[in-house]
Amino acid sequence: MNNITHYFPAWCQRLFPMGSHAFGKTLHRLRQATLAHIEDRLGDFLTSQLLHSTPTGTYSRQRIFTLARTFWCFLWQMLQANTSLREVLRQIQALFELNGGPPVDEGTAAYSQARSKLPLSIFGQALTASAQAALAQAPESLLLQGRSIKVVDGSTCRLADTPLNQKAFPQRDNQLPGCGFPIMRLVVLFCVASGAILAVRVGAFCVSELALCNALLDQLKPQDILIGDRYFASFPLIALLRARAIDFVGRLNTSTRRVDFRKGQRLGVGERLFTWQKGPVAGRWLKPSIFAALPEQITVRVLRIHVRQAGFRCRRLTLVTTLLNRQAFPTQEIARAYLRRWHLELCLDDLKTTLNLKHLKCQTPKMAHKELLAGLIAHNLLCCLMAQAARVHARPLDRISFKGTLDGLRQFTGALAQARTRKTRRKLWDLFLRTLAFDAVPDRPGRREPRAVKLISKYDKLIRPRHLQRDRPGRNVRKSKSNQRRRLI
Repeated sequence: MNNITHYFPAWCQRLFPMGSHAFGKTLHRLRQATLAHIEDRLGDFLTSQLLHSTPTGTYSRQRIFTLARTFWCFLWQMLQANTSLREVLRQIQALFELNGGPPVDEGTAAYSQARSKLPLSIFGQALTASAQAALAQAPESLLLQGRSIKVVDGSTCRLADTPLNQKAFPQRDNQLPGCGFPIMRLVVLFCVASGAILAVRVGAFCVSELALCNALLDQLKPQDILIGDRYFASFPLIALLRARAIDFVGRLNTSTRRVDFRKGQRLGVGERLFTWQKGPVAGRWLKPSIFAALPEQITVRVLRIHVRQAGFRCRRLTLVTTLLNRQAFPTQEIARAYLRRWHLELCLDDLKTTLNLKHLKCQTPKMAHKELLAGLIAHNLLCCLMAQAARVHARPLDRISFKGTLDGLRQFTGALAQARTRKTRRKLWDLFLRTLAFDAVPDRPGRREPRAVKLISKYDKLIRPRHLQRDRPGRNVRKSKSNQRRRLI
């Protein structure tokens, strides 16, 4: 405490009426207490040294918003569907009042400043640690000879309309200034076995998803299998993956590559080996020097798969892969691995809808990046709980609800915070895992959900800057003007 009041000795009695020693004991008692004690159940999935404060520098002094408390409050905020800073602060006030702590300022400035001081490296380390913990809890995958399968996919999210965000992540070119939101493009790397997010790269809306995927290649290891949609089935990306001993499975992009099954080396019904030639020019996402070093040709295996389900017309998928050995990697097994990609696409919907990350609230690009990473960490921690419930009760992981896990965690952690004995807390947690395991998502084979929304708004769209926008005249005004025109005629 001496380092806090060294320059303000006259304020000691006013700031610390209980004395500096008592204040220090109070903060020590509250140091590990956060909202609903979520760190008691989720902290084991992160590394133990991640949130330790250093003796010097930022977070070295005893404050209300310590490094660990600020981090867990940020995650609690994400678990509450990205709620406001005010709600977090009110919870902290109630917690300190309940435990006899010092009074907490009613403004949100202190918590906001503490969030801004969180190092970006902590979020990256927490994302990696939570993904590894989810993989350790998940059942072992037997697809494609048990090799590590990962999925890449892209999406976008809107940011708060501030000058700094507009400069870093400009709105679309076809919108007038002041009529759109800054847009952040992101490409995410998923783990098929656990459903957790391994890594993410962000950029402006004008940045290609292939460029962001290229920045994620360092997160892959030799003998990995990468699955992507037709946008990622390009010659340069597949050649870059093969240079790292990584295989690819994706849907054929017929707009850039057309195949004739009357040609090529026949492997079986609907299977051919083709030799792809390198194109004359590289895309803007790849440096010319790297493109020049790529091989002139690569051999790929093209599969034509017929999906047959009762009540549906037969649908044909054309997949391209670098898994050339037909005996080691049968066609149906490759098809099942590719269909797993749709389950991981739903994870992006969980991020946007359930965790409410479709519109980030932070005012600066750096804080918006932290907000996104905090949401991804919250997603991974929920995946850890889902994998734990599936392992303990021997249930399939893909039948456990993400939304149900989030709802259960909110309610059970509140009950755990009120439990007085360790035995009661253990019973509550066992009941929580059992509830997750047996509250299964219904199996809906062949279910189709069109990408369309029912959205009705009584307001007109903003098509010009707000200070130039004019409201539509009321019904009586329009009727009066119509009558005047009739008289003139």
